Amino acid sequence: MIPSSLEVLNKNAGAVRVASVNVNGIRAAYRRNMPDWIEARDVDILCLQEVRAPDKIVRELVGEGWHILHAEAKDKGRAGVAILSKAEPIAVRPHIGDEYFADSGRWVEADFTMADGSTLCVVSCYVHSGELGTAKQEDKYRFLQRMTDHLPVLKEQKDHVLVVGDLNVVHTEKDIKNWKPNHNKRAGVMDEEIAYFDGFFGELGYKDVARELAGDEQGPYTWWSWRGQAFVNNAGWRIDYHMATPALSAKAIKSHVDRASEYALRFSDHAPLVVDYQF
Repeated sequence: MIPSSLEVLNKNAGAVRVASVNVNGIRAAYRRNMPDWIEARDVDILCLQEVRAPDKIVRELVGEGWHILHAEAKDKGRAGVAILSKAEPIAVRPHIGDEYFADSGRWVEADFTMADGSTLCVVSCYVHSGELGTAKQEDKYRFLQRMTDHLPVLKEQKDHVLVVGDLNVVHTEKDIKNWKPNHNKRAGVMDEEIAYFDGFFGELGYKDVARELAGDEQGPYTWWSWRGQAFVNNAGWRIDYHMATPALSAKAIKSHVDRASEYALRFSDHAPLVVDYQF
């Protein structure tokens, strides 16, 4: 998962590098090559989803040199989000503001002061994967509605807002290899889910940073099933996002999905999405 291109690895002076990855269990990811990836990528703010570990274990694994904000889920071995940062946050908030989701381990916010004096609010978010016809899908819609209510508040209060994470919805046909077999047949590709993202990137005024930088191309995908030949055939989904307020999106100078060069080198079924913002 470590890029070999110096153009990708090099970071400009004054740039803030923000990475997001669903680790699919931080203990398993650390047993693979995740620490090597962290060391190579020179990340300033690292957002994790599906941490699935007690806070004590997270802190032991991450070690020195990071400020750690971790929202652990009440259900052991499920969900969990974290923000690791080189700089200390000036404020933190442990959930999305709805008591129903307070201990779900799906949303955490941290505010940082940038070099120009502005405030950047970073969110690590893990939207439910959902399951059609079940309470899991109803919870997913409830969470997406809560995001719809909360995002305008953050946008109004902060100079810059960046919501990153595994949002578990593909926005357009460009975001999934096999659109027709999945559209309106599987959670994550339902029109009702997609409508929320139309709102995020429409009326609410947020920008899909990776899409803005990539342009009108297929992918780049961020998730591939562990099963079958999905990874080998690049039959992926783009469900990990950097969702930014417009002034912050305009500062994004490069984006990269750190897809492993081969199946055996993956530390998760997701690949990290890394974006540099020039301040």
